[in-house]
Amino acid sequence: MRIADFLSPQAVVADMQARTKAEVLRELSATLVRAHPTLREDRLVAVLQEREKLGSTGIGEGVAIPHGKLAGMDSLQAAFCVSRTGVDFESIDGKPTHLFFALVAPENSAGVHLKALARISRLFKNPRFRAAILEAPSAADIHALIVQEDARP
Repeated sequence: MRIADFLSPQAVVADMQARTKAEVLRELSATLVRAHPTLREDRLVAVLQEREKLGSTGIGEGVAIPHGKLAGMDSLQAAFCVSRTGVDFESIDGKPTHLFFALVAPENSAGVHLKALARISRLFKNPRFRAAILEAPSAADIHALIVQEDARP
């Protein structure tokens, strides 16, 4: 499984406008809906909010991976947004979060969901990669960087 299998270029935002955690979840959901019009934004927001109640998905180093499962989906879908200013996402390191990778999986897809989370987490551990994403000028450039980095062995 490659990230390009579930992250379309249309689901990438180079300069998100959200300034709060709630706004981030709404903007990620809206981004997913733009790329996949059959999804419902209100349901996506609810799923992501429900997961955040268990504990922040801000994994540190400026990265958060909000995620959840949604009934009626037939495949894994993702959105990726960059906040140039950073958002207090209650991250485990207490630092502002700049890189948001939302992942929504079909309700009965534990294996695929966990593999995708692990792959994303591994990718964003690389500080040079995170810096390159923050410096990328456009959504197309960001998507290309993610696909390129994910293709490395």
